[in-house]
Amino acid sequence: MDQTAVLASLVERDRDHDCDGYGPGRVCVRIVGFADLPTRFGSFQVIGFWNNRDSKEHVALIHGAVVGHEDVPTRLHSECLTGDALGSLRCDCRDQLEVALTVLGRMERGCLLYLRQEGRGIGLVNKIRAYALQDAGLDTVEANLVLGFRDDERDYSIAAHMLQTLSVRSVQLMTNNPKKIRQLEQHGLRVSGRVPHVIPPNDYNRFYLETKVNRSGHCMDLTGKPRLHEQSDSVVVEGMAEES
Repeated sequence: MDQTAVLASLVERDRDHDCDGYGPGRVCVRIVGFADLPTRFGSFQVIGFWNNRDSKEHVALIHGAVVGHEDVPTRLHSECLTGDALGSLRCDCRDQLEVALTVLGRMERGCLLYLRQEGRGIGLVNKIRAYALQDAGLDTVEANLVLGFRDDERDYSIAAHMLQTLSVRSVQLMTNNPKKIRQLEQHGLRVSGRVPHVIPPNDYNRFYLETKVNRSGHCMDLTGKPRLHEQSDSVVVEGMAEES
């Protein structure tokens, strides 16, 4: 069965899908449509998901055959209007998105989930308010806390459900964030390896990236020191504290 027929069968399978849901929000997703999506990064198919929790429309971009496969190279990317669309230098989001799509587009197969979790899950307007607090000297974590949020409000249970809806058996996850690995595994999705996804800092986002490392536990070395490339292990750098 070719890829188009496989995806069409998933749409038909999910037409009346209704499950108990994943995570604290008991979110349930189903595939509602797909189409070819040629991009500057390669040829993909875009898959649209409905969910029962809110009106956010999450999508998967897949390259090659991923349905039913193991060890699928996968990136979870949370929406960032200021970075992805407007080219903001305050974060590394656009670079992470473009590098991930470029890498996946060159592989035999790969999957990127584009999750509508703007501003670490606090929304666009609140992210702008957080930017103002950062301009006044707070870091990302402190700004979120001042606004009454946790340091990171994102929920990856929906990502686990999306991948399992695609019958992905296990993933090689492109990430520096251990929280993504823990949440996927918590919801029954096997992470067979971690692929470091480090973007060199610029003058505007260095402090933001340092905060990711120092406050949020991300596995990144921003000093330019060589890293070991075992994809299933945390990045190990001389002088870097071991991840607990």
